[in-house]
Amino acid sequence: MKTMDAKNTLASLLSGADIRINGDRAWDIQVHNDELFRRILHSGTLGAGESYMEGWWDCGALDVMFHKAISARLEHRFSDSNLAALALKLYQTFFNLQNRRRAFEVGKKHYDFGNDMFAWMLGPTMNYSCAYWRDAKTLDDAQNAKMELICQKLELKPGMTVLDIGCGWGSLAGYMAANYDVDVTGISVSQEQISHARAKYPDLRWLMDDYRSLDGQYDRIVSVGMFEHVGYKNYGEYMATVRRLLKPDGLFLLHTIGANQQRKGTDPWIDKYIFPNGMIPSQENIVKAFAPLFIMEDWHNFGADYDRTLMAWADRFEQGCDAGKFRHTDESRRMFRYYLLSCAAAFRARDLQLWQLVLSPAGVPGGYRSIR
Repeated sequence: MKTMDAKNTLASLLSGADIRINGDRAWDIQVHNDELFRRILHSGTLGAGESYMEGWWDCGALDVMFHKAISARLEHRFSDSNLAALALKLYQTFFNLQNRRRAFEVGKKHYDFGNDMFAWMLGPTMNYSCAYWRDAKTLDDAQNAKMELICQKLELKPGMTVLDIGCGWGSLAGYMAANYDVDVTGISVSQEQISHARAKYPDLRWLMDDYRSLDGQYDRIVSVGMFEHVGYKNYGEYMATVRRLLKPDGLFLLHTIGANQQRKGTDPWIDKYIFPNGMIPSQENIVKAFAPLFIMEDWHNFGADYDRTLMAWADRFEQGCDAGKFRHTDESRRMFRYYLLSCAAAFRARDLQLWQLVLSPAGVPGGYRSIR
C-alpha cells in the first residue's frame, strides 16, 4: 500500500474515534515519520507502540487519545486482521506460555527493571496494583486503604499463617504482619522484589519460586496482581494448588485484573515489552477454575479506581525522569509512558476491570460479611 493510501485509510479509522492526524487538539496525534501509516496498518498495535518508542509520533494527551480509540474499539479493527496479533493468539492457544520454565521471564523482563524506578513511581507503599480510592485523596492513602481492605476481607487474627502469592516488594505482607500480628510467607518470581522484601522485612519468610512448588498449610492465602501471569491453561492447577495449601476453614482472596470477554491472546506490544506471557482472565475463566474447589463468598469490582491509580503512577514516573531520580533512556521513558497511559485509558473505558474475590473451601458457617 502506498504511503498516501495508508494515511487516508488510517485517518478514516481514527476519525471514527474523533482523533485527527496532525490536528490541534491535545489528543490528536502528531506524525514525524510518514512511514508510520503503513507500519501501523501492517503491524497493528505492536507497530503503533514500537513507533511511539522510536519517536515516530507524539500525542499531548495519550490517555485521552487511547480512551477514545478503545471506546471506538479501534484495536479490534487492527488486531482482527493483523498477522502479529493472530500469530500470538494461535501460539497462546496451542502452547502453555506460563509453564514452570517460563514462570520467571516476567520477573526478569519487567519487575527487575529497577527498584529505584519503581520506588519513585509507586511511592513509599511500593504497591504495584490498583489502589482503593473510595475515601482517599492521595495515592499513598488509597494504597493503604487497599491493604486494609484486604486484611479486613480476610478476617485476619493474631497468630494466623498467611501466604502471599506474588508478594511484590513485600508491602502487603509487611502491613499484615505489623497491623494484624500474623505470620506471613511471601513468594515472587522477581529477584529484585525478593531482595527488597528481605532487606525491609527481615522477620518474614520470602521465597523466590513458582507457586506450583509450594507446600504447607495456611490459614489465609492472598494473591494480588499475580493471576494475570498464570495463563488460562494453568487456571485449574493454580486453584488446585491454592486449595491444597489452604486449611479447610481458611479464606482465599484473589485480586486480579479482569476482561469483559474471554481472551486467549494478549496485546502484542504489551506481551513483547511489558508483561511477557501475560493473559487477562475473564469471569468465565475464573469461575470455571474455582467452582469445583471453592465457594464464592464475595466478588468486588472497583476497576474504575485503576484509571486514577495509573495516572498517579504516570505523574510520579515523569517527575522522577525529569529530576534524574533513576536511570532511563528516552526509549524506556516513552515505553513506560505509553504503557501506563494506555492502560489507564482501558480502565477508564471500562474495557478492563479489577476484581477482588473471596473464596472459601466449604462456605463460611453462618455466612460471610462483605466488606467495602
